[in-house]
Amino acid sequence: MGGKNKQRTKGNLRPSSSGRAAELLAKERGTVPGFIGFGTSQNDLGYVPAVQGAEEIDSLVDADFRMVLRKLSKRDITTKLKAMQEFGTMCKEREAEVVKGVLPYWPRIYCKISLDHDRRVREATQQSFEQLILKVKKHLAPYLKSIMGYWLIAQCDTYSPAASAAKVAFEKAFPSSKQPEALVFCKDEILNVLQDHLLKETPDTLSDPQTVPEEEREAKFFRILTCSLLALKKLLSMLPKTEVRSLEEKLMSLLSQSKFWKYSKHNMPQVRSAFFELASAFCQYLPELVKAEAPRACTAVLLSIDDSDAVVCPALWEAVLYAITTIEDCWAHVNAKKGVLPKLWAVLREGGRGLATVIYPNLLPFISKVPAGIAEPKLEYFRTFFSSIIQGLSSERAIASPSESSAIITAFMECLRFAILQKIDEEDDQRQIHQMLVYDQLIPLTNAVLKEPRLQNGPLFYQIAETLSSWEGKAELPSDDGTDEVFQKLLSNFWDHLLKMCVLHVDTLDADEKSLFAISGMLKILQNPKGATKLNNRKSLKIRFTDEDESERNAENGKVMEMRNNDSEIEADLQHSSLLRKEPLENLVCSLAELSIVYVNEQKSDRHLKFLSALLNSFSSNRVFQVLLEQGNDASSTQAESPDEMKVHYENPSVRFLYMNLITWLKEDWRRDTHFLVDILYSVLNCCDSNDERKIILDNLTKMDLKWIIFLQIIQKACSSTTKLSLVSDWLKGDTLGERLVMLTDDLCHLGLKPVATSSDSFSSERWTLLSLVLSQHVKNESLIGETFVERIIDKLQAALSKAKDLSEAGNTEPLVSLICDVASSFFSSVKGCLLMPSSEDLLLTIFQLCAQRQDATHLTDLLLCKLKHTWMSGVNSLVHQLRSMQKQSTFLHKSALWVKNQIQSSSLDVKSLQVLISAVSDLLSKLMEADRQSGYLVGAYVEHVMPNKTEWEKLHEPLSTEWMHKPLLEGRLSMNCEPLASCVKLCDTTKLPGHLCTSALLSKMVLLVLENDTVHENCDVERRKIDNIIAELLYSLQWVEELENPPPLQEYLHMLEEIHVTYEKFRMLSDTTGLQQTLFDRSEEHGRLWSLTLAKVIRAENAVSCEMKQLFKTTEGFPPLTEGRLHTLQCLSPFLLEEEKNELVFHCVAKLMTCTQIELSSTNGAFGCLSILNSCLNDSSIDCDHLLPGILKVIISWKNNSEDSFLFSCNLKETSAQLLGFNIEVIRYIPLLLKYSIAPLDNSEWDFIMCSMLAWLETTSENRSLYHVPLVQIFACVSCDLASALSSYFEAATSKTTENLPVNLISEWKEFFSEGIHNLLLPLLVKITGETKNASEGSFQNSVLTSLGEALTYISKDQLLNHKLPAKFVAGQKTNLPDKLQTLLNTLSPLLLFRARPVQISVYHMFYKLMPELPKFDDEDLKSYGDEEEESALSPPAALMSVLATQEVLLENILECIPVGEFAVIQPLSDEFCLVLGYLLTWKLTLAFFKAASSQLRVLYSQYLRRTKSLNKLLYHLFRLMPESPIFSGPTSEVPNKDTKTFFTEELRLDVKGTGVLSSQIPHLACSVYHITLKDLPAMVRLWWNSCEKRVFNVVDKFTSKYVSSVLSAQEIASVQTSTQLFNGMTVKARSAAREVIATYSVDDIFIELIIQLPSNYPLGSITVESGKRVGVAVQQWRNWMLQLSTYLTHQNGSIMEGLSLWKNNVDKRFEGVEDCMICFSVIHGSNYSLPKKACRTCKKKFHSACLYKWFTSSNKSTCPLCRETFF
Repeated sequence: MGGKNKQRTKGNLRPSSSGRAAELLAKERGTVPGFIGFGTSQNDLGYVPAVQGAEEIDSLVDADFRMVLRKLSKRDITTKLKAMQEFGTMCKEREAEVVKGVLPYWPRIYCKISLDHDRRVREATQQSFEQLILKVKKHLAPYLKSIMGYWLIAQCDTYSPAASAAKVAFEKAFPSSKQPEALVFCKDEILNVLQDHLLKETPDTLSDPQTVPEEEREAKFFRILTCSLLALKKLLSMLPKTEVRSLEEKLMSLLSQSKFWKYSKHNMPQVRSAFFELASAFCQYLPELVKAEAPRACTAVLLSIDDSDAVVCPALWEAVLYAITTIEDCWAHVNAKKGVLPKLWAVLREGGRGLATVIYPNLLPFISKVPAGIAEPKLEYFRTFFSSIIQGLSSERAIASPSESSAIITAFMECLRFAILQKIDEEDDQRQIHQMLVYDQLIPLTNAVLKEPRLQNGPLFYQIAETLSSWEGKAELPSDDGTDEVFQKLLSNFWDHLLKMCVLHVDTLDADEKSLFAISGMLKILQNPKGATKLNNRKSLKIRFTDEDESERNAENGKVMEMRNNDSEIEADLQHSSLLRKEPLENLVCSLAELSIVYVNEQKSDRHLKFLSALLNSFSSNRVFQVLLEQGNDASSTQAESPDEMKVHYENPSVRFLYMNLITWLKEDWRRDTHFLVDILYSVLNCCDSNDERKIILDNLTKMDLKWIIFLQIIQKACSSTTKLSLVSDWLKGDTLGERLVMLTDDLCHLGLKPVATSSDSFSSERWTLLSLVLSQHVKNESLIGETFVERIIDKLQAALSKAKDLSEAGNTEPLVSLICDVASSFFSSVKGCLLMPSSEDLLLTIFQLCAQRQDATHLTDLLLCKLKHTWMSGVNSLVHQLRSMQKQSTFLHKSALWVKNQIQSSSLDVKSLQVLISAVSDLLSKLMEADRQSGYLVGAYVEHVMPNKTEWEKLHEPLSTEWMHKPLLEGRLSMNCEPLASCVKLCDTTKLPGHLCTSALLSKMVLLVLENDTVHENCDVERRKIDNIIAELLYSLQWVEELENPPPLQEYLHMLEEIHVTYEKFRMLSDTTGLQQTLFDRSEEHGRLWSLTLAKVIRAENAVSCEMKQLFKTTEGFPPLTEGRLHTLQCLSPFLLEEEKNELVFHCVAKLMTCTQIELSSTNGAFGCLSILNSCLNDSSIDCDHLLPGILKVIISWKNNSEDSFLFSCNLKETSAQLLGFNIEVIRYIPLLLKYSIAPLDNSEWDFIMCSMLAWLETTSENRSLYHVPLVQIFACVSCDLASALSSYFEAATSKTTENLPVNLISEWKEFFSEGIHNLLLPLLVKITGETKNASEGSFQNSVLTSLGEALTYISKDQLLNHKLPAKFVAGQKTNLPDKLQTLLNTLSPLLLFRARPVQISVYHMFYKLMPELPKFDDEDLKSYGDEEEESALSPPAALMSVLATQEVLLENILECIPVGEFAVIQPLSDEFCLVLGYLLTWKLTLAFFKAASSQLRVLYSQYLRRTKSLNKLLYHLFRLMPESPIFSGPTSEVPNKDTKTFFTEELRLDVKGTGVLSSQIPHLACSVYHITLKDLPAMVRLWWNSCEKRVFNVVDKFTSKYVSSVLSAQEIASVQTSTQLFNGMTVKARSAAREVIATYSVDDIFIELIIQLPSNYPLGSITVESGKRVGVAVQQWRNWMLQLSTYLTHQNGSIMEGLSLWKNNVDKRFEGVEDCMICFSVIHGSNYSLPKKACRTCKKKFHSACLYKWFTSSNKSTCPLCRETFF
């Protein structure tokens, strides 16, 4: 494979490729005669045909196969690997016949490539071979002999995936039964190959030395050597025995070679390992052969015994054991004492060199085979052996590994037992050996283990116990040869030495605690080896020792087996061992206990006390206690109890020990750890005779002042063990403990409520844990302590929690609450029936109350609240399950319902508190519903408890502020003739919600939960009525909120209701609403007012009016008497009635009006009521009674004639009754409706009445300014102004067609008298009202008057404005060219653009907008004073507007400065910010209108002013904060034929005083409108600003303008060119809208010029390109000048295309008239002041513009002529 990145020879264009070379070889027929392959040995060259048709057999090889086989001969690994994989795939996919063609060539290739150095190639070879076998099957047979040797080697490959692939192939070829036969068939060939590899081959013969590196050659050689050795072993193991014999001769020649035996010392561990494995196989299958070669075999194997390589060791030891077993005289061929054993001792002393788990299990078989002669003298032999093992165990490596140390200890004990069992003739010698083994070996080993904590958990103690059992068995069996005596002696020897060793460990003050613990553990195991928990990793393998007496062995074995199989026979085992073991063991324990108690008493040794505790735990017998007492009495005379009390317990030593010693220790305060003392206590209780005795002891302890942790530990240990529980159960149930626990609870609660916690936390927590344990721990469904005590403890906890709830010092009571919560939680969740106690129900209620209140009130953390919630939920869960089974009333449910009811009716909740309460109650209801799925009884009762009764509901209605009436009264939805607003409570001041809102919200949530779960069953109608009642109250609340126009706290309330899904829509989904509608209708008829509005809302939602409701006016006797309730109901129903029903209602009203007497005019059941209903019906839509309307007007005029006092004309309203005001309001409301719907013309007198009344009512309005706070007076003022607006609108819209029916002089009278009369009254009124109120908040009463007044003033004409009657107002130092009257108007009204009321701002804007076009002309006259000589002059737009703008800029900067340009600032509708931004944008709209009306010259001066003040820059920055990122228009649109998206730029903005549009989109739309106008009228200035912006803003502006504005402006600009009426002499202008182009063609005489003006995509920000079309008769330089001039004008002046073209044409005209260009600006007409070049240089006679010269002189600081450089005079 050629290198991809190497430098190639010149002309060699492609990299080398071995694959391609092989292809070429196949293609070029005849050029290559053949291809040399390879055979099984290096000198046997194989032949793979290169060309087809060479021989008969060659035709069998497929061309593709030939190619692949050739690739396999390459040296490159990747090529070989890919080729082999390809070969495998082809074998799989091609037909069998084609594949068979390859078989003759396969053996040579396989034999070579299966030994390849690369392991991936070897693996792929075996996988491909498998595919070949599967395809050709038995046709492989002829080639087996040449393959099999290598195949066997491949199965032993050191790379296991390759080996397993070869085995799989072998299994696929031969079933397991046929495998030996196949090997027999090829055995000679296999042996030849293996022998060649083992004896003949070298690294250089296996690989080519010239091409393969030495390292690689050696690695391959060693690998093949290893595989060959293993293959030979495999062959021996797989051949049948008879066949193995036949190979003896051949194998003998192999074994006779010294080269073969040298492999035992080979430096490669893999080779050594394979050699030893083969040696084992020879011993196993051909022992005679090995015996024949014994000298070499024994030397090779036994002298390698110290080989410590992990790879070699397992095979070596197997070979060692085979050798010493197979070759009887093996020790004769080696020097054991000098050659073998020293090596073994060295290995053992080093702890097996990390291979203990491999080596040590072989030690016992090994030493058992060492002959007696070599093991002499036995004493020294065994001493060396065992000492070496112990020394090895102490090595760090052995200690650190549990498996290693475990193997060493196990081997030691097995060998020890073997050594003990050895028969020795000399009794003296035997005794010495036994003495040495116990005293010098076993005891030191035990000592070493006790000292080393890492070995203490090993198997030694179990092994010792097992060994002792074996010895005891032999000691008990009487025998003739004195074996029993030998073993008895051995045992007593062992116990003596063990005692001395243990005493050494214990008898020291600073005894090691871990060693003491190990001793107690060891003694426990020796006492009961089966009872102690054995280590999991102990091997189940057992060693069996053979004795001379066969029967004895069988009996022993039978016994052991039986023991192993049956754990229940532990007791029997103890019985068995008790005879010889119990006494020495107990003596040992007593001695150690005696020693320990001395140290405890004299030295106060804690570790000895713990040791004593551990001893007593296992050996709690009276004898041990007696020993302790004797020792204790000698040591100390202090006694815990008086002698009298002591006498009672004298008989029992354990009890005496308790009173004399244990209590003293328990009382010691300095002790932190008391677990072991409690263990001693249980040992004492264990030795007691009866339960009564135990109870007396424990009661006495309880009365003593012991630490609580001791009792906690006693109870914890009792709970963890049934035997211990049985010892203390009587005491737990007794009164002594119960009383103590009640006192404890009391103390703890007092402590927790103190301002500063005095006790330490750990001390407290133990006591709380104890409480929790005794309350929640149950045994066999009974509480640990007496039931009465449980109840008393719960009582105490509840009382404490109630106090904690009232103490609101943040944080102090939190630990107490948390602890009580934990106790209650475990109590509720674990104790059945716990909630049937009254005390636990009270506790549950208190926890529920804590969860149902805001965190501000309870000062609890989120985590604690979560805990509390979980606690009460689990409590309620238990409660409802008990109630269901017990059928008993719950005090918790009753009390919690009353508490909730009290909370919601108290008006002390804010939205957050209400939310928390609703959430808690919802959780509670959910739990109740889960419990009573069927009956719904619990839930029904709960809702019933919470619900207010009728009088309570009425009380809840009272505090609801009557401020709500303002809106419906103003809109005419309700009419009233009594003074409604006794109290005007301002709602926005408080965050607390009225009780009615809370109650209706909570109950509605409960009702919806009930409906969702469908639990309304019993007494269905009554339940339904209750539900309807609740939902009606909710709707009443919501209507109240809606009429108040949602002040902030109530908005939050509505948002909360939506969040918890309490909506009418939800109720409609869940239930039928007919009952609800009836309920609302009944209330509306009775009470009217808000109930009527609520009814209207529901009818609108349902879109249907029921028949019962229509009965109100469809009675047989005509019309029932009107009450306020009925009147309001009818007013609210009228929009939903059908036309005929409405007509019927109107007929009733008109009939009643006709018959009204003077007295009934202002009564509800008289004219006032009928007019109200009539107005409501007309308000909604026209009805088929138009002919009746003028008749009603006649009736009204007759009333006026009869009783003028009833009509409030030009009078003071201070004393006027509410009834009269109500009546007048309805009359005034009727007149606009009459004008709107009446078809019949009115006569002169009727018009007179209308006009004169209107003015008279307006005068009344104007005079009673001070009474606007009275609601009805205010509504009177509003409707009077609305009437003026209606008339103004009527006459403004009058066409010649409509005026035909009007009286002759009416229009002129209107214009000359009435209209002027209106505005002379209203304009001063606006100024006065706004002067008195600096701020009228939206929604306040004042504002409604301003709205109506402003609406009326928008109809004022320009002339009326100019001839106003306002008092003069001037500002000192104000620079102005305006006449005084106009200046006064501006000075008076401009500040109102800052007024905090939208109606005022809009109406002032509308008035000013009419004036703006009139203002610039006054500056025109002044223009002459700005001469050419001056510098660039600036002229201010109207000063009054500019001063307002300056104020607004400062305020707006404060609001918007923190918002980045390009981000949308949301302005809340009707906030102060809204009014400020609105005023600012309106001021700019006026300024831009003024700018547009100005002439070109003035515009330059004004723009100069704006540039200096930077006002326009500020505006543009603000606009990009106020315009939305996507200005899509969503409102009602005018019909536009194209389907483009409507944006704020395409749709016209309507600024109505009444604000009919969507307020939230008004500011964004207005901002877009201002930006649109600015771009249209001041493009150059915007462009200048845009180019100076920072990059981010630059991109934002460009993107936004291109996307939304450019298309609109381009279209308008092009359209203005198309529709322009401006005519140019000699120039034609055409526009192409699609291409955004304007083409101007200029021709004069024979000169013909064409200009193309192209608008950019981001017009007007980008530069307008001016291109030349055709140019005839004009010099290039001149043409360039003109082009530059035009593009300069369009880019830098704020002009339109038509204006630019006009200026350009003037320049060209002047040029052709002979006027020369100014040589500074290269144009004839000056770009900004439009002057001609006049100032001539005296030297060169060239003329320049004055402004250009001025700029030249100032910028160059010279006064020379720009052309000739002479001084300019």
